[in-house]
Amino acid sequence: MNRNEFLKQAGVISTGLLFTNIQAFGFGDNYVSQRPAVGSRNFSSPAVEKAIVEFKSKVKDQELGWLFENCFPNTLDTTVFVKAKGAKPDTYVITGDIDAMWLRDSTAQMWPYLPMMKSDAGLQNLIAGMINRQTKCILKDPYANAFYDDESKQGEWKNDVTDMKPGIHERKWEIDSLCYPIRLAYHYWKETNDRTPFDGEWKKAIETTLRVFKEQQRKDGQGPYTFQRNTAWATDGVPLGGYGYPVKPVGLICSMFRPSDDATIYPFLIPANFFAVVSLKQASEMVKAISNDSSLSTSLAALAQEVEAALKAHAIIDHPTYGKVYAYEVNGFGSFNLMDDANVPSLLALPYLSAVKVDDPIYQNTRKYLLSENNPFFFKGKAGEGIGGPHVGIDMIWPLSIIIRGLTSTNEQEIKQCVQMLKRTHGGTGFMHEAFHKDDDKKYTRKWFAWANTIFGEFLWHTFKTNPSLLVA
Repeated sequence: MNRNEFLKQAGVISTGLLFTNIQAFGFGDNYVSQRPAVGSRNFSSPAVEKAIVEFKSKVKDQELGWLFENCFPNTLDTTVFVKAKGAKPDTYVITGDIDAMWLRDSTAQMWPYLPMMKSDAGLQNLIAGMINRQTKCILKDPYANAFYDDESKQGEWKNDVTDMKPGIHERKWEIDSLCYPIRLAYHYWKETNDRTPFDGEWKKAIETTLRVFKEQQRKDGQGPYTFQRNTAWATDGVPLGGYGYPVKPVGLICSMFRPSDDATIYPFLIPANFFAVVSLKQASEMVKAISNDSSLSTSLAALAQEVEAALKAHAIIDHPTYGKVYAYEVNGFGSFNLMDDANVPSLLALPYLSAVKVDDPIYQNTRKYLLSENNPFFFKGKAGEGIGGPHVGIDMIWPLSIIIRGLTSTNEQEIKQCVQMLKRTHGGTGFMHEAFHKDDDKKYTRKWFAWANTIFGEFLWHTFKTNPSLLVA
């Protein structure tokens, strides 16, 4: 079926918040697959299907097998739409219940499948198509975070005051929006050695990324980007004419929004700047090897070095209880915000993004702080414990934070705790959600959120391959 028919049948909604009562589903303990029928799946990967069979045959916990079967292929089953633009593959990927493609979410949704491309040419072609689509999106508007498949469609946000172009769903400037496509491209290249997607247009997108990052260092004024929204939701708007609160130009990059799509308080978002360092280094390596452009490669590496030095100078603060920790946001004047948000890049996720080593003492101090009630967005209740964020409110835990906690842990008991907590808090649906209430996992947001589903599958698969004993209840 085509995309519109699929979305209509699935009942896609256009809002990010949906509280659902589990009674509407009626799923019992029979562990019947909740995947679409084979003929209704958007894409089928033999490599992914093989992984599901292997996991279910060897993991004796039937509920975990059921969850893995439902969640791991969810991106492929329900959110990818593949076509060709001339000789180039083109892949559009929605988040789930919102018919738009986020540069962040689409990469994160596809990320766990990258190692499986070696045995699945169709999967490789699918991901190459997404690299092509992301390149096109960046060239359309590098300050936008989400795009439509229909390039003539106007954004839903009628109250936005910004330079909105047709084909753009939302124009919230987030550093990670330009980092995630590099993460995908770099690891695609490393896994396949295929250079086909990295043509002149891709190089222009890298040049554009470098330009935007430099603009948002704000050394020469506030830059070209502004964003305001007429709304009562405070985290959806940017103050002071849409430029945000002032920063001292110390070499860090401004991000007016977090990966939650919520506005920053202090524009130097630390986890996003860490991610930018990793991405700039990866882009530098690719441009030198593939495009044979030493000048651009040097410029990318130089910016990475500058931001890295600025992080060492401005991202670390002394906490009276935990010692040296990473702040979540700073402004270069000495002000800082101590917290974390579940969305990645987060402070908790820094090792997952290869931004710091998991045994880095400052990261470990930060981790202890983040997973304590001193973090204003760490919630603990009858259903579970984890990090949330302002996006869906107080007492709402994001499974994403529990998954990242498990993926960045070296403690077997902690990893097992995360697996069991996620197993207990899917609300009986067989899927992960955006967030659930700390005291009641049946009160949750977003019944169809492919990023959470797929990264949960990644966590289970990683645990299965590295320490399967932790999957035993």
